[in-house]
Amino acid sequence: MSDAPSVDVLLATLNAAEVGSLEAIAEKMRQVQAGLEARREAALAGTAAAAVDALRRGDVPEWKRARAFLQSKIGHLR
Repeated sequence: MSDAPSVDVLLATLNAAEVGSLEAIAEKMRQVQAGLEARREAALAGTAAAAVDALRRGDVPEWKRARAFLQSKIGHLR
């Protein structure tokens, strides 16, 4: 897990996924997904992938729900 990003980095990336183009926001969510995979948090990585899918479909309420869920759960990884 030494190559895995810290919880603070994951949260900062997730918080930055509020503004920018849809592609930039999706890329930040993919970074969070990769970071969670590196931390062996497969379920949370799956939620991040689902958030990207929701964003691609234009399902903003689902994207916001997934993002809020991730913020909560990642905060508890400390």
